This record gives sequence, structure tokens and C-alpha cells, in this order.
Amino acid sequence: MEQKKKSFNKGGRKPKLDPRTHRYSLNLDDVENAKFLAFYDQSGYRVKAHFIKNCIFGKSFKVLRIDKSKVDYYIQLSQLFSQFRSIGILYNQTVKELHSNFAEKKALALLYKLEQYTVELVKTNQQIIALTKQFEASYKEEGIISVEE
Repeated sequence: MEQKKKSFNKGGRKPKLDPRTHRYSLNLDDVENAKFLAFYDQSGYRVKAHFIKNCIFGKSFKVLRIDKSKVDYYIQLSQLFSQFRSIGILYNQTVKELHSNFAEKKALALLYKLEQYTVELVKTNQQIIALTKQFEASYKEEGIISVEE
């Protein structure tokens, strides 16, 4: 009788093809540690080992600086944009309802009022555009590239 060798599944994790077995340790004083942590925080890495490896082997890293006021401005600008879109949709619905439910004279009077509010909205929109251009100019002065570039 022939006995066949059966391969059994050992279970567990498959071994890595290139395991990292070499470890290094270094000691820093307080000043060096403060500099290291400052660079690490600015780099945006989540793992210190990856940051150290990239510094040693010459890979560059990006420094991210987030200005809360600029982020808030961007969020508010996005909210204003969504409000403008909803106003445009409501504007179309209002005009349709005016023409279908009111007499012509009454509809024209209400449309005139709606036009006046639209003119005010356009003026506000122009002010927002001017402020945004001023904001982008200040961004470019600080060396941060705008979305258009």
C-alpha cells in the first residue's frame, strides 16, 4: 500500500517575504526630542517609525499647516454656495406658482418684489466674490497654491 503524504494547514498568519528583523535604538536629550517631535508633528505622519525611515533614506516629507480661520472661511463659503443653489431652485418654483395661481397683475407685482430681492442677492454675491479674491491673494502671498492653479 502506498501512503500519500497529506499537507496539513498549520493555520495562523502567512510568513512575510521580507521580514523586518533589524532594530535600532537611539537616545535624545530634551532639546533634540523637542525638535524631533516638532518635525514629526509638522510632517503629518501617523507612525514615528515611518517618519524616521523616510528621513534617514532621504525621502522628502510635506509640512502641513492648517489655519483654522481659513478653514472656517472655506466652510462658510461652501455653505453660502449651497444656499445660493437652493435659492435658485426656490426662485424657479416661486415663479411657476405665481403664473399658475395668481392673476396676471398680481403676479407681475409679486415678480417685481422678487426682482428687487434678486438685485440685493446679486450685490451680496459680488461682495462675496470680491472677498474671495482678496482671500486667495493673501493665500498666494503666504506661498500656498490656490485651487485654480
